Amino acid sequence: MRRYKDEPPAVRVYTVCDESRYLIVRNIPALGCGDELLKLFSSYGDVEECKPMDAEDCEEFTDVYWIKFRLVSNSRFAKRKLDEYVFLGNRLKISYAPNFETLNDTKEKLECRRNEVLARLNPGRSKGSTARNSGAPSSRQPQSINSEQRVSAGLEVPSRVNNTPITRVSSDKEYFPSQSMNQTVRFVREKLDKIQSSGQQLQDGPASKKTRIDNRRRI
Repeated sequence: MRRYKDEPPAVRVYTVCDESRYLIVRNIPALGCGDELLKLFSSYGDVEECKPMDAEDCEEFTDVYWIKFRLVSNSRFAKRKLDEYVFLGNRLKISYAPNFETLNDTKEKLECRRNEVLARLNPGRSKGSTARNSGAPSSRQPQSINSEQRVSAGLEVPSRVNNTPITRVSSDKEYFPSQSMNQTVRFVREKLDKIQSSGQQLQDGPASKKTRIDNRRRI
């Protein structure tokens, strides 16, 4: 903490019991600036109530306001940012007010703090478990279905191909009304038959010659 007047320097530690969603703001100029103060604190979280404390002792020409946040984290953030903040020429003095808490407020505060500590100690643990539980079953089923569909599709295609009868065209049959066209077809078929027969003769012929070995001396 900062040194005030002639007091010796000191360090103060806040625990979760000292923190509260209730704040007391002192050293506010007595100018009827409650709306401006509410707007300033609302920028750090939801403010449920903001009202002056007329019975509270304060310095001359200053007011004291009582502010109630919805969450403890918001009040903590606002106190850290706005303590010693210059507001209309005066430095604000902010302090926690846990004495205004009810039993439910204290329970909720401790439970929230417990969840925050667990989240910091085990980051991503809950996210990883939920992702595994939700993502594992759905990702396996479509793969098995797709594999079965692929297998069935691959088996059906050859069966269809094998069942289709192969039609052979007779070379003696005339398909065109023009005689010249039919002669051209016969000529082409004769050429194809000769090429096919020559290819078979080459396959049935003697084996290829052995590679010649060069026994000449090298100088």
